Amino acid sequence: MTTEQVTLDDIRAAAARIEHVAHRTPVLTSRTLDERVGARTFLKCENFQRVGAFKFRGAYNAIAQLPPERLRRGVAAYSSGNHAQAVALAARLLGAPAVILMPEDAPAAKRAATLGYGAEVVTYDRYTGDRAAIGEKLAADRGLTLIPPYEHPHVIAGQGTTGLELMEEVEGLGALITPVGGGGLMAGCATAARGLDPAIRTIGVEPEAGDDYKRSLEAGHRVRIPVPRTIADGQALETPGELSFAINRRLLDEVVLVSDEEIREAMAFAFTRLKIVVEPSGATGLAALLAGRIAEPPPRVGVVVSGGNIDPARFAQLLGA
Repeated sequence: MTTEQVTLDDIRAAAARIEHVAHRTPVLTSRTLDERVGARTFLKCENFQRVGAFKFRGAYNAIAQLPPERLRRGVAAYSSGNHAQAVALAARLLGAPAVILMPEDAPAAKRAATLGYGAEVVTYDRYTGDRAAIGEKLAADRGLTLIPPYEHPHVIAGQGTTGLELMEEVEGLGALITPVGGGGLMAGCATAARGLDPAIRTIGVEPEAGDDYKRSLEAGHRVRIPVPRTIADGQALETPGELSFAINRRLLDEVVLVSDEEIREAMAFAFTRLKIVVEPSGATGLAALLAGRIAEPPPRVGVVVSGGNIDPARFAQLLGA
């Protein structure tokens, strides 16, 4: 595998590597949802993945390929929460120590889980600090291997197993809708989906306040925005990843935006109608459908529900309980 591309074969190899370690997550349907959006909708529920999010797939796929001496020295990562937990658990399973850089305002439940998996947590201010630069220095100073959240072909290939499983399970999808943060999930899923069906429509979803990917695709190059303030903390990024953007420029048809209020409504719908808990970033794809942001959806649509890590108090607060 090169650093310039990720292929369908890479994703299939990742699927074999994570088999029996990662969960093959369920695909849920809802007649009420279908009636609301005017399409048969299939939700790939990564909120049921280990650590509660798709991130475990990529973290395990990347760390499992490290040589023994690098495993012994340990790994580092930077993350607002889900990748942090994924690296912490994958490292524990593979016998490697882990040090995670997290923003000071990361959700308490995500920080607690990261610590619970045995990682050391180092904090920084997301609004004044450059997490990539801080994370790279931390890894270099301690002699650790940095496992970035999306800027790595092995991570992207692992995330792509989400889309591979959905495409294998559900035939005839006309569109694949995926939340977009750094772009690794979308890059992997789009690679899998287009590799199996070149005609499928690929749609990314961002919060309105964090529209760096939409702006970047329209500009034809990566655009940097101020750190967004949105309830979708997993998508509160300044700029797309370089590798993921190179892939998504080729494979992503469009990016649509949803408001924080539309995200809340999607979380409430998932809870009341589907009986599942979804975190804000995980709900953006569903929000785009419910809010009518997808123009003329095809008859059969796949949606990645990317995660469900949110503590009860925050969940109740967002839903106005």
